[in-house]
Amino acid sequence: MTAKKQPLHQQIEIDLRHKIQNGTYPKKQLIPKEVELAQYYQVSRPTIRQAVQALVDQGFLEKRKRRGTMVKRAKIGQAFTHVISSYDQEIDATGMKPRTKVLVFKAEPATVEVAQQLGLPVAAPVYKLVRLRYADQTPVVLVTTYIPQARFPNFTELDFSQTSLYATFAAHQQAVVRVRRKLEVLVADETSADLLDVEIGAPLFYFHTQGYTAAALPIEYSIAKYRGDLNYFRLEIEQKMN
Repeated sequence: MTAKKQPLHQQIEIDLRHKIQNGTYPKKQLIPKEVELAQYYQVSRPTIRQAVQALVDQGFLEKRKRRGTMVKRAKIGQAFTHVISSYDQEIDATGMKPRTKVLVFKAEPATVEVAQQLGLPVAAPVYKLVRLRYADQTPVVLVTTYIPQARFPNFTELDFSQTSLYATFAAHQQAVVRVRRKLEVLVADETSADLLDVEIGAPLFYFHTQGYTAAALPIEYSIAKYRGDLNYFRLEIEQKMN
C-alpha cells in the first residue's frame, strides 16, 4: 500500500516548526504575514491559518494584536523528580548555555527563619549566597541560598559563578542526597522584576528548598524565584508498593 500523504497544513506546520527550531525565524521575532506565507507555499490562506494555529497551540508561536504572529521563547523544563539535578545539568539538557552571576556572597547571622530551616541557633553564622542564573542570555531564576558556615569554613575562597554548589558539597563529603521543597506562586516586586527582566506583578514560581546529607543534616536552605513565563516543572511520582 502507498503511504498516505500528509495534508498540506501539516506539511507546512512541520516546515515552519523546523524554521523556528533552526533559527530561520528567531525567538521574539514576527514570522511572515499570512498572505506572504500563502504565496510562498502556494496554498490558500485558510491552510496557512490552520498550520499557524497548530504551532500556536503547541507553544511555538504567539499571536499579538495589531502586530502579527511572533515566535515564542520555549519554556524550560525543570525536572523535580526523585533524581536531584543541578541547574546547569537541567539547562544543558535543553541545549541552552547556563550561566551564573553572583550578586551577593557574604557571612551573616542566621535569622529566625534561616536558623529554623537549617537546625541552627538564631544568629549562628551562615553564608548568604545570592545568584542570578541564566539560560543563554536570558535571566531565568533568582536564588538565595543559606549555608552553615561552621560546616564549610573556607567557602568564601570559592567563585560560585564558575563552581557548582552541589559539587562542592560532594567534594566535602557532604553531598545533598535528599531535598524538601515547598512551592508557592507570587508576583514580582520591583527588585525581582528588574533582575529577572519581567514586568512588576508578573507571576513567579517561588520555591523553598532544604537540602539534606545522607546523615539527614540540613546543609542548604534556598529561596528561588523562577520566571513564570519561561519555566515549567515536571513532577515524577512513584507508587509505594506494600
